[in-house]
Amino acid sequence: MSNQLLDRVVAEIADEMAQRADRGEVASYIPELARVDPKAFGLAVIGADGHVAAAGDADVPFSIQSISKVFTLTLALGKAGDRLWRRVGREPSGSAFNSIVQLEHERGIPRNPFINAGAIAVTDLILSGHQPREALGDILRFMQFLAGDSSIAIDEAVAKSEQRTGFRNAALANYMKSFGVLDNPVEYTLGVYFHHCAIAMSCRQLAMAGRFLAHSGQNPSTGHNVVPSERARRINALMLTCGHYDGSGEFAYRVGLPGKSGVGGGVLAVAPGRASIAVWAPGLDAAGNSHLGRVALEMLTRRMGWSIFGV
Repeated sequence: MSNQLLDRVVAEIADEMAQRADRGEVASYIPELARVDPKAFGLAVIGADGHVAAAGDADVPFSIQSISKVFTLTLALGKAGDRLWRRVGREPSGSAFNSIVQLEHERGIPRNPFINAGAIAVTDLILSGHQPREALGDILRFMQFLAGDSSIAIDEAVAKSEQRTGFRNAALANYMKSFGVLDNPVEYTLGVYFHHCAIAMSCRQLAMAGRFLAHSGQNPSTGHNVVPSERARRINALMLTCGHYDGSGEFAYRVGLPGKSGVGGGVLAVAPGRASIAVWAPGLDAAGNSHLGRVALEMLTRRMGWSIFGV
């Protein structure tokens, strides 16, 4: 891969995105997110050699929201291994990220770890045996470690905004608690969940944190193994099939990479063996995924020939 080509492609995509009028709608149900500038756009791509191609608002922190679920899943698998799958499934949902319908049909077992119910169940597992502050500290330190940046922090205003308005998530948690899927007090689990979703990171930091997924569980710059290669492969598989809720098929069809979105407008994508990619465009499509983020990633994979399904 030519770094000069990658630099040029990333710069061109950022320029093209700046001209687009179709930007989607920012998430308004979380009041703090409703204030974000819909014209923002950032893109960062980190190759196997550590070269960073970045453009636009790539160094502006934003609320990663559901992208944090990739990292809590990684932590939970490290803690519980395959026991995790007793309380959460691995199948695409085909429903909205905050749907309660499937929980009723499936006796409180969430369909996958990336919908809200599934991520709440994963958070509950991480919390078990800890105080909420300790569990949250573990999650934040893990993110800082992966990104190599101790300045990464939780946006307390966003966390409080989510706690004030998170009635649907409280309903999901209480419903799972009624089936014995959650072990801890609902308010503790939700408190940790809301706070890890409120972690703020830039595209550059997020792409750095995701490098282990692009390189068989290893940080290629340090040689440090974050997870076994088989686990990295399986997390990527879940990102491909479930990472964009009921828009996951469309994302796989158009972009052709494992990816995870967040309602803050961010997307973390993985080009296996090649690069870790983070994009931020706050306007969302009807499924709650970044509209221009998906468009930009489709351009990137097409121009670089990175789709996992072939050129």
